[in-house]
Order: sequence, then C-alpha cells, then structure tokens
Amino acid sequence: MRLTKFTWLLVAVVTIIYTATLVIVRVENPRHIQAECYRRWRSAYVIKQSPHRAFVNTSNQRNNPVALSEGQGYGLYITALAGRHGWAKSQDSDQLLNYYLAHRDYVGPHQQTATYLMKWRQYRKDGRWVSDANSATDGDLFIAMALDRAATVWPQRAGYYPRLERQLTNDILAYEYNPQTRALTVGDWATSKSKYYRLMRTSDVAPTFFDAFYRLSHDQRWRIVKGGMLDHLADLSGQHRTGLVPDFAWVTADHAKPVKPWTVASKNDGNYSYNACRVPMMLAASKDPRAQRTLTRMMKFFSQSYHVTAGYTLAGKQLTHHQSGSFSAPIFYAVSRNRDHGYDNLFDSQKFIFSKPLTKDNYYDATLTSIAAIEGMN
Repeated sequence: MRLTKFTWLLVAVVTIIYTATLVIVRVENPRHIQAECYRRWRSAYVIKQSPHRAFVNTSNQRNNPVALSEGQGYGLYITALAGRHGWAKSQDSDQLLNYYLAHRDYVGPHQQTATYLMKWRQYRKDGRWVSDANSATDGDLFIAMALDRAATVWPQRAGYYPRLERQLTNDILAYEYNPQTRALTVGDWATSKSKYYRLMRTSDVAPTFFDAFYRLSHDQRWRIVKGGMLDHLADLSGQHRTGLVPDFAWVTADHAKPVKPWTVASKNDGNYSYNACRVPMMLAASKDPRAQRTLTRMMKFFSQSYHVTAGYTLAGKQLTHHQSGSFSAPIFYAVSRNRDHGYDNLFDSQKFIFSKPLTKDNYYDATLTSIAAIEGMN
C-alpha cells in the first residue's frame, strides 16, 4: 500500500518529536541529577542555627551535630556552584558565611590575635555550643575559593566577597605556610616550633585555587606555593608505579616522603585513604603539566580495575573490598573534566554514585558526590 503525503508528513513529525525528546532527556537528565543532589544535600546536612547563620553538619546525626571548617568550606563552595544554576541565593551563602565569621581562630601565645582562618571544629558540650581552637588548611582553602566563585555568581556582592577572600588568603600565607618547604602546612597550629611544620596534606595541593588567589592578590607567594606543592606531589607520585600518593607526607625544600602509620590521625596516614582520595578532584581542572602528569598516572592505575575500592596502599593493594562515593566521586569528576584523555571505562564505572538518591547519612560521601555532580558532570 502506498503511503499518502499526509502519512509521510505524520511520520516525519513523529520522528522529529521523538528525536527532540531524546535530546531533551539527555540534556535535562544531568540537570535533574545536579539539582536533586543539591536539594538533598542541603536538606540533609545544612542546619540553620539562627535566621542569619547556618552550618554544615558533618556528624551524620541531626540531634548531635558537629561543624568542621572543612564542611563549612564545602558548603560555601557547593552553594556557589548551585547559585550559578539559580538553585541557591546569596542569602544561602551568607548564612554559611556568617557562621564561619563567628568562629574565626585566634593565634599567639595568649590567643590574642584574631585571624580570618576558621576554628576547625564546633559541637555541643554540656548543653553549650563550643569551639575547638586551631585551624585546618583544607577548610580555609575551600572557604576562600568559595568566596572567589561567589563573587562572580552574585555580582551585587562583588565588593564584599573578594575583600573577605583577600583577608583570608593573606592569613593562610601568614599562618599556614612554610616558606622553607614551599608548601602550606596542615593548620595554624603546625608552627615553626612544631615537629609538624614540614607536614603536608596531599589534598591541599590545589593549583586552580592558587591561580585564583594569585589573580586576586598578585602575591608571588601563591606561585611559589603552587610550584612547590605540585613538585612535592609529583615526587610522591613518582615513587610508586601506581602513581598513588599518601594522605600525608613529610616535605623538605626538594624532597617528599610518605608518613608512617598513626603520624597524624590513623593507621592509613601513609596510604591513599580518606584525605588523598580528593587529590584527583583537586588536580582535575589544572592545565599545569605537573598536575596533569600526576593525575594521568593515577587514572591509569584506577582504569585497570572496574571496581575502585575505598583506599589503597601506595603499591596498589586494596585496603577494603567495598566501594565508596568518597573515592569514586573525585575520580568521576577528574575523568569528566578530562574526557579527551580517554578512560571511558572509568567514566562509566564510577557513574554508580548517581544510581540512587544521595545518601542522607554519610556527609563526606554526599558532599564529594554533590561536587562531582554539580561541577564535574558535563
């Protein structure tokens, strides 16, 4: 039977609608995942302490909350990313920012000098909200970078956010920097009088952050920090065929070596564990050849196995047999930002982190997964 002109027209219209629907689904599905990640993350982990102040709960227990500078940094960073899509407002950012400003750290022999660094932990004790002294560099770095992002997302605040960023980054260099090693220390407590003055957290190697801080301040020390820390990271990566780096390392001006177990926090301080798992994410967007070489070596190792597990020795032995979003999300982020480098098997295998709703009882997994979704998914 011959088809009429009307029938051919109908077939053409249906084909066009079907094709357009496929395109819309492919475009909108990532956006839906991103928006849903942010909504669930904010609902599960952000606690409003007052009408103008909020913090990120890192304890996974709503009735026994704990705030960390790391979590506050992530919270501000995620909120700025969400703001770019119109899912968050500057007021949401300012509530988190006000909490940070209310918990700034003090230094000096009598804790007499106020800084723009954040005290590393707050929690409830004997019915009161108390704060532990000392800073943590990873939290301060993310707070500063979140301010840098927020200034472009909410231009009406483009005077306030950069001013705070400059004050914070100045204090990072003043109190969390060792010029002898050309590296950031792990916190303002690791002073020149401390045996931890030469300790480096590998996930603090954040070349794109350092670039942004230099653009704002034109302080040459940020270029020195970037070069020194990338050199140390490349040194560590080159010490094993896997390219993996430890959570923490001892560094000198021209050498780095992994720490021993229990040097800082756990038996895995010298392994690729819950600090170093962030390294792929921190290097992903950098065009620096040292960052790309280190990232490529790590990605080659991970691509050899379909299941990336929660931690490895530097020689490549699995520390556990289970998967974790804390490890897979930074890898997905890195591969997503570098699709032209190959590793499609990693891109496909690590997508499992989006196969179910964002967890509401694992702050670290949920937070790194949210960053991977909102900024890494493309």
